[in-house]
Amino acid sequence: MSLFQRAHDILAAKTNKALDAAEKPDEMLDYSYDQMLDQITQVKRGLVAIAASRRQIELQEQQLQQSVNHLQDQAKAALAQGKEDLAREALSRKAAAQQQIDGMEPQHQQLTEEEQKLEQTLAALQQKVNQFRTTKETLKAQYTAAQAESSVNESVTGISKTYGDAGAALQRAQDKIANMQARADATDELLQSGVLEDVGGSTDDIQKELDEAGRAADVDKELSALKAQVGAGSSPPQELTSGGDGAGSS
Repeated sequence: MSLFQRAHDILAAKTNKALDAAEKPDEMLDYSYDQMLDQITQVKRGLVAIAASRRQIELQEQQLQQSVNHLQDQAKAALAQGKEDLAREALSRKAAAQQQIDGMEPQHQQLTEEEQKLEQTLAALQQKVNQFRTTKETLKAQYTAAQAESSVNESVTGISKTYGDAGAALQRAQDKIANMQARADATDELLQSGVLEDVGGSTDDIQKELDEAGRAADVDKELSALKAQVGAGSSPPQELTSGGDGAGSS
């Protein structure tokens, strides 16, 4: 196979594929139906032409038969008048007319048979066209219904995808809110248990009193230790003595 032939085949295949994709069933059915109607029209035209030819031959045969009958009468009249030569001439013309009639008969028979065949063909074709028309309308209705169903399914698919996306977003939002709520609850529990200190300084009053009591106990303990040292004979520091005197003198 040559390169040009292969390219031609590929182009033809692509063209046919494009035509198949662009072809609509309803339009295809209507086109086929129109073609069948054209065939019926052609058959009818052929039938009319054959019928006209047959009728024309029949008229010629009728005219010739009238001539045959008339010449027969003329031959009788001439013979009755004793005009044998004239009677012979009439019979001779009669024979020629009859010969024409006999020559037309096969053609007439042939046209009659062709006309009958075309009538049968037309009847069969008309029946097929009627059946095709019924089937065509049914298929077109099915095609319309299929188009509508396909369109609805595509719409439903789009709606389902939209709802699916929205559902996923809603689930993510719910998960995030639940996570934030869990973190808030955990933080609140830790603050209440004292594990976490409230950096805002909002420690309750009881805790403050407890802290102050602890610090006071430490001071009292240290003071007692100092008193014990003083009672044992140790002299107080010079700064405290000077300060005490100054405070007394004033």
